[in-house]
Formats: sequence, structure tokens, C-alpha cells
Amino acid sequence: MKRIFLINAILFFAINTVSAQQSGNPKDTEAWSPVPKMVSMQSTPADAIILFNGGNLDQWLSVKDKSAAKWTVKDNIFTVNKGTGNIETKQSFSNYQLHIEWLIPANITGSGQARGNSGLFLASTGAGDNGYELQLLDSYNNSTYSNGQAGSIYKQAIPLVNASKKPGEWQSYDIVWTAPVFNDNGSLKTAARVTVMHNGILIQNNVELKGETVYIGAPFYKKHGPLPIKLQDHGDPSEPISFRNIWIREL
Repeated sequence: MKRIFLINAILFFAINTVSAQQSGNPKDTEAWSPVPKMVSMQSTPADAIILFNGGNLDQWLSVKDKSAAKWTVKDNIFTVNKGTGNIETKQSFSNYQLHIEWLIPANITGSGQARGNSGLFLASTGAGDNGYELQLLDSYNNSTYSNGQAGSIYKQAIPLVNASKKPGEWQSYDIVWTAPVFNDNGSLKTAARVTVMHNGILIQNNVELKGETVYIGAPFYKKHGPLPIKLQDHGDPSEPISFRNIWIREL
């Protein structure tokens, strides 16, 4: 009997606690502002900045001398022009949503890292390969180190799955980038974070970066503000990769 009494007492307390929590006016917990902006989605969101729509590379510069980007534009796509160097956006960004489509050529040759290698630097901190790199590579049937395959945050974060398509098929990245924040003295306040969908499949889930990506050694942070987005002229001997339909939404 004591056990039954105790159970009934617990149930009575729980029911009355829930009832108390649900009493009052439901409008007290309704938020009416801010009102989310109405945005439609056709080929691109209505509030997107178009970084390439097939016409020209007017939104891009050569990294090494800030001259006009010298990659090849043809048939509504643009392709790495080997030896001309990396290109970056004229505009700098902090937090954003980015969509980009890319193509490994069907006649790709080579193996490992020398098979359609390029990089999407989510924030470029200078010339060369400085910044935070999301790897571009043929990883459909091509073995390499896991934190260097397509969809990896280079040398830092292995993708959850390999969502690569065959060479000759267009692929896409949809990215949410949260820039790092620094204290006044240059120390790190909050780390950079990134979420990546590869061909519509989640491969990086709000991953915290350890710093800029580097080829040799440990990643590191150094203080910076808004930065451009960069595409890499890697220089591997295989056929160069191409891009189309690039847009960004500042968050």
C-alpha cells in the first residue's frame, strides 16, 4: 500500500506540475518580431549575390596582383587556366551561405591528389594557399588520404560520407560558413564552423575548425576580419576542373 501511495503521489505531483507550466496566456511566449524576410527560390534565392552566372568573371580577381581573373570562360562555365594563379572574389565576407557547382572532366588522368585537384578557400587570408580550404578532387574511385579527399576540410575534417559523382558529371557544394571571431588582443574568441552538403548529402556537420588549413604542420589562427573567397589553381598535371552557378547569401 505504501508503494501504491508513493506512486500516486508522484503522478499527482507530475500532472499538477505540467498543468501549472501550461497555465497562463499562450501569447506570452509568441514572438512576432523580427519577421523573417520573404525569399523565393528559383534558380537562385532572391537575396543572393551572384558570383558567376555564366557570363564573365567580373566578380573575381587574380590573387597575386589583383588584376582581372584570367581563367577561361566558355559555354556558361569557367575553367582553371593553369599557370595563371588562384582567383578570389572582389568582395569580402564574414558569415554566409554559398552554393557552387563544379565538374571533374570525364577524361581526367592521374591518381591520388593529382586527379582534378583544386580548393575552395572559404576565407582567403592571403596569396598562395593561405586560408580555410574545402577540398575539390576526383574522389569517385580514387584513393587518397581521408582528410584530403573531396569534401574534406583539408588536413582537418574527414567527410562523413563520400558523396562524389563520376568524372564528367556536375557536382555541387552547399555551404554554411561561420567566420571565426577574435578578441582585441588577437586571441581567438570563437572558432570558425562549417556545414557542407555535397550533392545534397550532409558531409560536414557544423564542424569546428582548428585554424587555417596548411599542407605541413598544425592548423593555426591569426586575427582577421571579413575575407574574400578563393579558388585554387593547384597545378597538378591532370585536366583542369570547371565551375558554374555560384551564388552567396550573407548571413
